[in-house]
Amino acid sequence: MSLTKARSALKQYFGYDAFRPLQAEIISAVYEGRDTLVLMPTGGGKSVCYQVPAITLDGTAIVLSPLIALMKDQVEGLSANGVPAAFLNSSLDAEQTRNVEDALLAGYIKLLYVSPEKLVSQNFQPLLKRLKISLFAIDEAHCISAWGHDFRPEYTQLRFLKDQFPKVPLLALTATADKLTRKDITTQLNLRNPQVFISSFDRPNISLQVRPGQRRLEQIIEFLKLYPRQSGIIYCLSRKSCEELSDKLNAKGFKTGFYHAEVPAKQRSQVQEDFINDKTPIICATIAFGMGIDKSNVRFVIHYNLPRNLESYYQEIGRAGRDGLPSTALLFFSYSDVQAYREMFEKSEGSTEQKELKIAKLERVFQFAEAPVCRRQTVLNYFGEPYDGKCGNCDVCQNPPRRFDGTVTAQKALSAIVRVQEKVGMQLLIDILRGSRRQEILEHQYDQIKTWGAGKEYSPDNWMFLISQMLHQGLVEIAYDDFSRLRVTEAGKKVLFENKKVTLALPQVKAAAEEKHVKFVEKNKSQVFRDELFEALVTLRRSIAQQQGMPPYLIFSDATLAEMSEKRPLTDADMMRISGVGERKLHLYGDAFMHAIRSFVLEKSGEGAAMTGSSYLQTWELFKQGNSVEAIAEKRSMSPVTVTGHLAIMYERGELLDIRKWVQPEQMDLIQGALALFSEPYQLKEIFEHFEHKFSYSQIQFSIADFRKQRK
Repeated sequence: MSLTKARSALKQYFGYDAFRPLQAEIISAVYEGRDTLVLMPTGGGKSVCYQVPAITLDGTAIVLSPLIALMKDQVEGLSANGVPAAFLNSSLDAEQTRNVEDALLAGYIKLLYVSPEKLVSQNFQPLLKRLKISLFAIDEAHCISAWGHDFRPEYTQLRFLKDQFPKVPLLALTATADKLTRKDITTQLNLRNPQVFISSFDRPNISLQVRPGQRRLEQIIEFLKLYPRQSGIIYCLSRKSCEELSDKLNAKGFKTGFYHAEVPAKQRSQVQEDFINDKTPIICATIAFGMGIDKSNVRFVIHYNLPRNLESYYQEIGRAGRDGLPSTALLFFSYSDVQAYREMFEKSEGSTEQKELKIAKLERVFQFAEAPVCRRQTVLNYFGEPYDGKCGNCDVCQNPPRRFDGTVTAQKALSAIVRVQEKVGMQLLIDILRGSRRQEILEHQYDQIKTWGAGKEYSPDNWMFLISQMLHQGLVEIAYDDFSRLRVTEAGKKVLFENKKVTLALPQVKAAAEEKHVKFVEKNKSQVFRDELFEALVTLRRSIAQQQGMPPYLIFSDATLAEMSEKRPLTDADMMRISGVGERKLHLYGDAFMHAIRSFVLEKSGEGAAMTGSSYLQTWELFKQGNSVEAIAEKRSMSPVTVTGHLAIMYERGELLDIRKWVQPEQMDLIQGALALFSEPYQLKEIFEHFEHKFSYSQIQFSIADFRKQRK
């Protein structure tokens, strides 16, 4: 199987002209019958890697997916693109299940989504053996590994696939997996000499922002004001905080819902549906929410608390900006988050080794949050992807911290730790340095030590930042086994007693995202036009989605609508050049969106707006007023051929026009009969020279327009 057929399917069904990086190579490996392990970030295009081969190969692709909601979402998306797909899970009744099975056996289904429980069940095995299977795809493959961040025991039973179907290629796909997890996936699934593809983890469209956890609610409210009517997810550590935050935001006028494991199943399903269908734009949720979400127009992800590891963090923020448009990931952190997680890990099941690994990964997240270096550099280096430059799209790059000789500052903190005999944690140490008279300080007479009040020049937030840097530099350590008290290390003693120099970074007080968005640039007329047209198309999309009972983003993504508002397609050929518009969607929705664009442009033109893209319509309005082609050409300072070209486009779009003024039926037959010799988009000069100048450009223009019109 050649990639030519794959590229054709990509355009026909998904509306894209070219593959993303590594997609073509992965598809080629599948065509060769190779087992593959694919690591791509969330939103990186993993699904295409098995969906395109499934469409083009004989038989049915079996896709294992961990959540019912994810299956439903994928099948709806494929169906909207004209791809025959179905799922089998507990949500179907007996008759629905039988209908799907009949369709499978008849060869009508190209992709079948099943749960791991369904795949390994005894009653599914006979059906599986009767099918012609093109490939197996294991989504969220990291769930198979006990070393992964989302281990699911049912995944460990999937080894039988290669035993029973040794010649069927198997794709294991995940967004996040370290070296240990990748090795475990290969072993557990019994992959045969697999090709491993590791895509860049960089998501440059996502702005990475990190802020200290003080005054989170106030900061979130200010942040949300920058994203009116936009979809976003706010991740919280506890179920209680999900509900409380949702209530507080609703009270402030933001429409939100909450989602966690203790919410009744029916209610959870409704919350998710409302989010997917843009009825509830913001969801406050635990990590239980999100794996089943393939919503392309999520504009922001907020972590109300520190994530438990960088794998989870990057997978969760990857739910924003899947359409490639600018999005933001905002993370709040505090030392109390670390303590809460440590308690959870120590009470959890698993070996001591696994618990220690969880704690080590947690500490890496805290280091990421505190590190005064490019956020993207830190994350990508963690995943083994060298990144030496500054991304320019994170809070550190946008607001570089001031660096200074922090030797004296460090000595104040180290001295205080020694003088209290290493018996205090971080928060109490900060209170001592700032001269607090809280009861605990007075009871232990910490107000009598020399360094009490020696650090009043720094705020609590800044002290937290500075001490964390001292932790990362190895000057102090946390005795987790001794009530998380701070201790001075050997390196710290050199600073304190030998005057070893220390360089620290002082954080900016003002939040990076706030700095970024406070300065508004006045939009020009063209930008205003694009934004208003985009909103008009969003409204149309929402209306169609409601009528058809499907998520709006499955009609067209925000990125596709943005390109429409920029390029304003008015013909089928123009519409097919828009990324994300395939043949089926052109057939289903093309006319509605082109009509909306035409109406909007006409309205704005009538208001006197000189907008690029309204040209066809301005010509048409002048023609309807009784102006000749020559008169229009003179008024608009263009050639008569351009004018007739505009009229031909309007005729193709369905406007009533007697084209016999320009071309006779017998002439049209000759021209149209020759069009098979040329490829679209047709070049007028080529056809003109083919007929040795026998027909005019106008005759050719109207013949092409009629030909396209008849094909619809």
